[in-house]
Amino acid sequence: MTEPAITLSPSAARRLKDISAIEGRPLMLRVAVDGGGCSGFQYRFDLVDEAEPDDLKVERDGAAAVVDVVSLALLKGSEIDFADELAAAEFRVRNPNAKSSCGCGVSFSL
Repeated sequence: MTEPAITLSPSAARRLKDISAIEGRPLMLRVAVDGGGCSGFQYRFDLVDEAEPDDLKVERDGAAAVVDVVSLALLKGSEIDFADELAAAEFRVRNPNAKSSCGCGVSFSL
């Protein structure tokens, strides 16, 4: 059995299910990597109603995230997580490919 390319943490799945319940419709988290940010690449998070035909769909406990094929290469082996801390409540990516990241954790370099 091969390791999944990307995983969704239990806390991220719970948060996505909560958002979907509030919105009254199933939503998925789109995770993408864009050029820019203080470290070279930055993560982008959007809520979407449906996946694109070539997206990778990651599911856990009835929640789903999608990643486009271009971003997938930079996110391979990553975990999409949700952290609810005093300073912020946000989705995060634990990316084993990132060699460094900025202080806010939104941008990274390879």
